[in-house]
Amino acid sequence: MDPTATPAAPVPDFSLNGLTIRPGEQVLTRLVIARLPSGTVIDVPVHVFRSTQPGPTVLLMAGMHGDEVNGIETIRRMVRRGQLQQPLRGSIVAIPILNIYGFLNFSREVPDGKDVNRSFPGHPRGSVASRVAHRFMREIMPLIDYGIDFHTGGAARSNHPQVRCLLGEDPETDALAAAFAAPFTLHAALRPGSLREAAMQQGRRIIVYETGESLRLDEGGIELATAGTFRFLHHLGMLPDAPAPAQATVVCRRHTWLRAKYAGLWRSYLKTGDYVQKGQEYGVVADPYGEQAVRLVSPVSGFIIGLNHMPVVNQGDALLHIGVPEPADKAG
Repeated sequence: MDPTATPAAPVPDFSLNGLTIRPGEQVLTRLVIARLPSGTVIDVPVHVFRSTQPGPTVLLMAGMHGDEVNGIETIRRMVRRGQLQQPLRGSIVAIPILNIYGFLNFSREVPDGKDVNRSFPGHPRGSVASRVAHRFMREIMPLIDYGIDFHTGGAARSNHPQVRCLLGEDPETDALAAAFAAPFTLHAALRPGSLREAAMQQGRRIIVYETGESLRLDEGGIELATAGTFRFLHHLGMLPDAPAPAQATVVCRRHTWLRAKYAGLWRSYLKTGDYVQKGQEYGVVADPYGEQAVRLVSPVSGFIIGLNHMPVVNQGDALLHIGVPEPADKAG
């Protein structure tokens, strides 16, 4: 050891939920959010895994929408299997379920009907959703540098495994998305009141992973989520190795929903992950009385990254989410 070398700065303690969490410690704490009308306390379990070596702090969070179970299962498995407990450096903060209210009621929202992911940065005396967001901003956000926010398609819509982030505006975010290497990476603008927007305003980088549909476990998407998380952590020097991606990532800077022009019974001829050509017939909307059926033709070429499984649709309902790939990623 060089006696003239500058000694490394000591790894600081964490302060979370009134606790002091030191380097090398593993802690499970619970953030009390509020009480139900019955008097039942609603709290959010938070796992913290710390290395003794300095490094970034990564957030792994799911259950922002309580009915989106794929991310919950992804984090649960990694915690249960001990796959996060010993980062080589830095710290991991794992929150399997943020919206306990929605989880208990099979619901996307909290009891006041509001979306937590449109309520950031929140307020301590606001609605339930606003209070959840505020508690997160006060306790968790100051600790983290990077994060993965796990989501699932909602309202009978399924998403093919994909990462969403701002592409081309921040090289570090681009690198994190590339390291995760989901089958699809989408350029997604920041939405007002979202966690990603609140994090970006504080210089913290969070990507979103989507797979499957609400209230249904998507085993393939969960496995891809786990492998992508390992690659994300390996990229940051927190794991010694990670599995190689099974396929090349398709980057889509443009994406659009095809919507129903007619009401009726909707049936898709394709599934998520399929490539549809401009002018290709992709499904049909028929009246329920057997008098008329309208065949649907795609106005654009691209991959199906989202699909509506609801058989009964109204005019304007979203049917297919099409990702338009970069020229080098086109099918064939």
